[in-house]
Amino acid sequence: MHIRWFVFSVMVISVLIFFAGCTSNTPSPPVSPGPEKPSYIQTRSSAPSGAFTIRVDSISAGSVLPDVYSCKGAGESPAVSWEGIPSGTKSLVLILDDPDAPAGRFTHWLVFNIPPISGELSPAQPNVKVLANGAQQGQTSAGSRGYFAPCPPIGSTHRYVFRLYAVDMDITQPTADRESIDWALTGHTIAQTEFITTFKR
Repeated sequence: MHIRWFVFSVMVISVLIFFAGCTSNTPSPPVSPGPEKPSYIQTRSSAPSGAFTIRVDSISAGSVLPDVYSCKGAGESPAVSWEGIPSGTKSLVLILDDPDAPAGRFTHWLVFNIPPISGELSPAQPNVKVLANGAQQGQTSAGSRGYFAPCPPIGSTHRYVFRLYAVDMDITQPTADRESIDWALTGHTIAQTEFITTFKR
């Protein structure tokens, strides 16, 4: 009798242990994180995101303007490109000045109503009123239309400042000089940026 009771008790305990093991909350193994994104797919930029910037040819800011764009060379206009056009921009205005000219500021190039989406002005633009992309060229300080090549007095180094203006309208002057363009920009300039070069004969 005692033996049968003992055997029965052992069987009951074994069954309880078995079911307890089946329902135990064994912690799941940790999920290993996926591989990190390679650094080469991350976006990198040398300028702040959305910055309005201008570039001239392939030269760096502050460097010497190549002879080909001056009276020492072919005297043709350089390539000018831009990025980061501000929201609300309808057209762009490009002005090239020599602030060191003997008689005061001299405007070498004036281009207005440039389509922002074009992204650039290609080099060697003709001296005509309307360019192929629809932009218009105004009068320089010499009274000519189009690009007037830098030609400072021999022995002196001058700065040549390319300024680009983002404008909230199209400019309607039929013939534009510097004074009329400055007037048109007043109250209509969203942003501006510049690129400075130097040149010496």
